[in-house]
Amino acid sequence: MSLSRLASAPPNDAVGKVRLQVTRKRLLAEGVCGLELTSPECARLPDWTPGSHIDLSLGNGLTRQYSLCGDRWDPYTYQVAVLREFESRGGSAYIHDELTEGDLVDIAGPRNNFPLAPADGYLFVAGGIGITPLLPMLEQADLLGTPWRLLYGGRRRSSMAFLDRLAAWGDRVEVCPQDESGLLDLAAVTAQPPGTKVYCCGPGPLLDAARSTAAGLPAGHLRTERFVAGVVPPPVRSTAFDVELARSGVTVTVPPGASVLDALAGAGVPVLASCRQGVCGTCETDVLAGVPDHRDSLLDEEERRRGDCFYPCVSRAASDRLVIDA
Repeated sequence: MSLSRLASAPPNDAVGKVRLQVTRKRLLAEGVCGLELTSPECARLPDWTPGSHIDLSLGNGLTRQYSLCGDRWDPYTYQVAVLREFESRGGSAYIHDELTEGDLVDIAGPRNNFPLAPADGYLFVAGGIGITPLLPMLEQADLLGTPWRLLYGGRRRSSMAFLDRLAAWGDRVEVCPQDESGLLDLAAVTAQPPGTKVYCCGPGPLLDAARSTAAGLPAGHLRTERFVAGVVPPPVRSTAFDVELARSGVTVTVPPGASVLDALAGAGVPVLASCRQGVCGTCETDVLAGVPDHRDSLLDEEERRRGDCFYPCVSRAASDRLVIDA
């Protein structure tokens, strides 16, 4: 697990941000906008690995996470693709309607909560804009000579981005527009040879169906990434609990109506955070003792059982006390 991202100062989300310029904006598919971002000073950008995303801070005060989907060997350009959400909370609408070439934006990252692990082979399953983190994975698998297949579903062909880029791989890519062939057939998730890993990204119903299909398979066989938080049950406990900061010796009581993140900030302990929905991974914090009540959309079941980290923006405690590395 990564080191705790608790910081001594400053307490805002602007820490570590870099200002980039929108050098190209274009329509990639129906409802999908592509952005190319570069340094105004032509500086080299931080390296990244397949599955990485950046936090994009917009001019309307919102911060959103987008997967990097360009050429990871290009050290001067980041590329992201943004779906216009029908029920946008202001992020995708701003990018589609107001952001223009030449505008400056702040980004943080890259960070990777969805890394491509070594495997004997891969099955990639994408739903709609979920193709974005998978594109660099296909290219990496190809570079390594590892066998792979992609199942790519969408509402209709005209709404599916990057079809031209995928065409070069021929029959290794199965394009399944819903209006032509119905929903993706997930039987392939369980029909892979031993040693194959399945990577799936897309809307919640697709991820839930994939997890249900793979329920009897070994841990680590299926890896998923969500763009929005999944549905979680009520907290394990409805009473207050204590969070002890191991390095400083401070103990903070977290009441039922507050997040751990807010309780720590109220006690003068700032935490780097971004999405505040348990999706981006910015606030990942090491747990040294106690039992977390995991409420994020990032950790798999094995990682939850280990209980050695949690995301204080949404997760809580199942025990009376948590001791964290801070």
